[in-house]
Amino acid sequence: MSETAGMIGEWLVAALILLGAVLCAVSSFGLIRMPDVYTRSHAATKSSTLGVMSILLGAFLYFLLMHQVTSAKMLLAIAFLFATAPVAGHMIGRAAYRSGVPLSERSVQDDLAKKLRSENKRTGA
Repeated sequence: MSETAGMIGEWLVAALILLGAVLCAVSSFGLIRMPDVYTRSHAATKSSTLGVMSILLGAFLYFLLMHQVTSAKMLLAIAFLFATAPVAGHMIGRAAYRSGVPLSERSVQDDLAKKLRSENKRTGA
């Protein structure tokens, strides 16, 4: 690998890891600052998923470019995280709503209430 390509690879790896760290920090601030479980779940799943994926991609590229090692485990971790974290966040939010956790006073829209009312009428619950 030429010296210029190596330097570009190092900058790319550094940028991905820095981006991931910033996204994880934003996610942690969101967990602290958001008013209810639904918005906290949003902050925890969206930005932290992207942040961790960015860090894993940076690590994957580091080993690939600097040590010529292809890590299938890192690729599987990225794919598994991409597939499961948003679904888990959605399911946690849905379970919280169905168990009666209230929305924040600042919430202006509740799309799931109308859907659940019609579902309850249909099933007789």
